[in-house]
Amino acid sequence: MIVNILAGGPSEFLPDLFTYDDSSVTWVGVDRGVITLLSKGINPQYAFGDFDSVTSEEMISIKEKVSEIQKFKPEKDQTDLELALNWALFTNARKIRIFGATGGRLDHLFANIQLLIKGIQHSRIDIEVIDNKNIVSMKQPGTYSITKMKDKQYVSFIPITPTVSGITLRGFKYPLKDCHIPIGSTLCISNELINEHGTFSFSKGILLIIRSSD
Repeated sequence: MIVNILAGGPSEFLPDLFTYDDSSVTWVGVDRGVITLLSKGINPQYAFGDFDSVTSEEMISIKEKVSEIQKFKPEKDQTDLELALNWALFTNARKIRIFGATGGRLDHLFANIQLLIKGIQHSRIDIEVIDNKNIVSMKQPGTYSITKMKDKQYVSFIPITPTVSGITLRGFKYPLKDCHIPIGSTLCISNELINEHGTFSFSKGILLIIRSSD
């Protein structure tokens, strides 16, 4: 099962959601993201949020069309998106995709990107933050295969721990071998695959992987 979560970020940053929809997908709307899904003809199975950004008429529509709704008070210790993600982590999902998490407020953006750490903490569940130009994931030490994407040709590797050690890139325009990169370094920004497939590996730290179009 794949869980697709749509948060309440600006809709102009969304990709075509139907390209991520199939019979294996469970859709979850977060706060105003529920209305966005319904407006696009996608009925989410679940809805999470305090719903302070929807009108009373929109809330009636949500109650009519969504079978499982978890409503929270606005005063809480977690964002609506984190609450939805926590739920998704305890399903049988093999992958979680998050949409509507970029654009708008920078505090929300940075908080949403940090939520990717939960995939590492919960048995390496694959979590991605996706918008119309980027796919963002987070990895712990290991060796990973990567496939060229025509619409997202740039691949960046960003340390989010004080140091990432032993990073090796194969099949890239700018290869590396057993390199140590401190946080704040831009060494691994805007690389590109030269083959259809490549690999990256590292031995210590946590990396943010961002695949982008120009």
